[in-house]
Amino acid sequence: MSIAAQQPVAVPIAAPGAVEKPNRLLTLLQAPAVIVLFLWMIVPLAMTIYFSFIRYSLVNPDVKGFAGLENYQFLTEDESFWPAIINTVLLMGAVLIITVVVGTLLAVLYDRDFFGKNVATLLVIAPFFVMPTVSALIWKNFIMHPVYGLGALFLQKLGLHSIDWFGDYPLISIIIIISWEWLPFAFLILFTSLKSLDNEQKEAAAIDGANPFQLFLFIIVPHLQRAIGVIVMIETIFLLSIFAEIYTTTSGGPGHATTNLAYLVYSLGLQQFNVGIGSAGGILAVILANIVAYFLVKMLAQNLKGR
Repeated sequence: MSIAAQQPVAVPIAAPGAVEKPNRLLTLLQAPAVIVLFLWMIVPLAMTIYFSFIRYSLVNPDVKGFAGLENYQFLTEDESFWPAIINTVLLMGAVLIITVVVGTLLAVLYDRDFFGKNVATLLVIAPFFVMPTVSALIWKNFIMHPVYGLGALFLQKLGLHSIDWFGDYPLISIIIIISWEWLPFAFLILFTSLKSLDNEQKEAAAIDGANPFQLFLFIIVPHLQRAIGVIVMIETIFLLSIFAEIYTTTSGGPGHATTNLAYLVYSLGLQQFNVGIGSAGGILAVILANIVAYFLVKMLAQNLKGR
């Protein structure tokens, strides 16, 4: 080895008060995307906030005026507002429970080899590729129809009366449809997370005498806790804005039985042509979504910190 190769290399050390100069070229290249994203988000939100504080109806667009909190007061005093809030919470909670529980059971079931596993996996994730409007039409006309639906045909073969799902159990029908749509998402996240579970833990628990139920409760479920938190956070944000399934099947009825907050905003803003009240509903929906997202992110962060 040469003497030059043995010489220590001097590494320049920045002075304590020195600050790296920003890369102006990098900032310049990022600026268009940041500006477009800023305009994409801020301009519609600013316009919605503006319209929520004025009296503006498309029936009489020439009459405008500052309304203050009048639109918000009218919205909260409307007879359909609180049923919409309750339906939104019930819909979100029921779909979360169904998708997490059934998705966990399916992930455990598919975590073993069996004949036709690939085809069965494709059938489970297939609903994820169907558009919400199409899936709602399929359930409404081919499965839940009280006369010629598959459900009615099955009940008739058993000698039972068919069920008018959207007339007698409208909210349950919507919950079933949306759960069917979101189950593949929960299954994929849980199944992927379950694949990272070390088999040695399960083998050690089995050697210690743990039965399958104890193995599921004390080994598998704690391992899936982080994945379940991700599912709850993502699904909650999307479930707050469910609209296509309700519009396609029940149009918010009968009465207010399936009206959620998103459909209420549509009804006030586009069906009743009241832009001011519809915008106020949109702002309340945004506030509600941000509150829910804040607590979910905080819960997930504490969960990750605890692990």
